[in-house]
Amino acid sequence: MQNRNFNNLIIKWAIRSISIIIILNTIIWSSASEAFPIYAQQGYENPREATGRIVCANCHLAKKPVDIEVPQSVLPNTVFEAVVKIPYDMQIKQVLANGKKGSLNVGAVLILPEGFELAPSDRIPPEMKEKIGNLFFQPYSNDKKNILVIGPVPGKKYSEIVFPILSPDPATNKESHFLKYPIYVGGNRGRGQIYPDGSKSNNTVYNASITGKISNIFRKEKGGYEITIDDSDGRKVVDIVPAGPELIISEGEFVKVDQPLTNNPNVGGFGQGDAEVVLQDPLRIQGLLLFFGSVILAQIFLVLKKKQFEKVQLAEMNF
Repeated sequence: MQNRNFNNLIIKWAIRSISIIIILNTIIWSSASEAFPIYAQQGYENPREATGRIVCANCHLAKKPVDIEVPQSVLPNTVFEAVVKIPYDMQIKQVLANGKKGSLNVGAVLILPEGFELAPSDRIPPEMKEKIGNLFFQPYSNDKKNILVIGPVPGKKYSEIVFPILSPDPATNKESHFLKYPIYVGGNRGRGQIYPDGSKSNNTVYNASITGKISNIFRKEKGGYEITIDDSDGRKVVDIVPAGPELIISEGEFVKVDQPLTNNPNVGGFGQGDAEVVLQDPLRIQGLLLFFGSVILAQIFLVLKKKQFEKVQLAEMNF
């Protein structure tokens, strides 16, 4: 009897453990599959095309603003911050994968010049760490450490993202030089409209596949619709609309091919921008300071000489 109870406990424990593993696996993989920038990392060797277009725009179709702030110049082997701003109305809600409404997430990709990279945690000042918060940055790939990605993260908390950047040192890195460099950034808010395989997400407009009359609209239990369209040849086509978009047509209505069947639920979008930073040579700054100091000293000596000359002239006139 005791052995039977012990075996039952083991079976229950095993079933419970397997259930927990399945739930965690589902949560982890579902978040990863919808995560920016996983798609870009898997599908593109370089996120910036030859035309200058960042590939995230292939899935996030709506255009929205993004801004980046960097210092005008930085010294070699120093940590500085690049601030990416992804503004949007915090009150709006987006359509989630299950068709419900939820808050928007944000993500960004920062394309730095060769030699620039993510600053090590032990080099980041405490005040900068407070600005960064709990954000986790990662390189785009093992051989592209100058390209950094982040997201998805809650937009309400991180609509302004601070990247800690370490500048290169030309004294040790012969491929780096004291020049002006461009920095490119792409930032999105909300979910995309197209998946990398070309299929639509539920965060976009659904259109009629043929011209005809809507004979039936069936609402599925888990959300979404099956819309039956009869064409003039008597053919029936069923267009499937997932949970999320709202219908703007009704039964008995005549529609044309590619005519919208739903509204556009997308409230997010993608934007890209650029900035410039100068990798400044400390010797140039020292030389400039020395030049300014010599000019100031020359002006002081000139004034003193003038005063001395005026005193001599005044003494001669009195004599």
